[in-house]
Amino acid sequence: MIIHDVTNIRVRYYDTDQMGIVYYGNYARFYEIGRVEALRHLGLPYKKMEEDGISMPVYDLSSRFIRPAKYDDLLTIRVTIPQLPKTRLMFNYEIFNQDGQLLNTGQTTLVFVRSDTGRPCAAPTDLVEAAKPFFES
Repeated sequence: MIIHDVTNIRVRYYDTDQMGIVYYGNYARFYEIGRVEALRHLGLPYKKMEEDGISMPVYDLSSRFIRPAKYDDLLTIRVTIPQLPKTRLMFNYEIFNQDGQLLNTGQTTLVFVRSDTGRPCAAPTDLVEAAKPFFES
């Protein structure tokens, strides 16, 4: 299993509603920040995959709201990749505030797609090779 923490994500005013609470739609953006940085940490940024002709559209997304994130909170996004990627890549998320309180959990599944054809494909070999050591016992 791969676990990566993205820290020091400050909640900005534009992230919130009139009550100073993070608008629910912004959690998808927080998830994106987390997964982009987790892949970068593995040595395979999205940009490189796109340059290699691979896109990763979101197949599904779920989110559970436990406590509200508020204006000026400092968030940590914990990203977990629970399975070795094949044609899909699953990400689990936990979002904590600066006090370590769990605010939100979520999950996304992305599909590997060839940019030129729009057809699903296998995970890039370099991503699979970078991830393998985390799944070997």
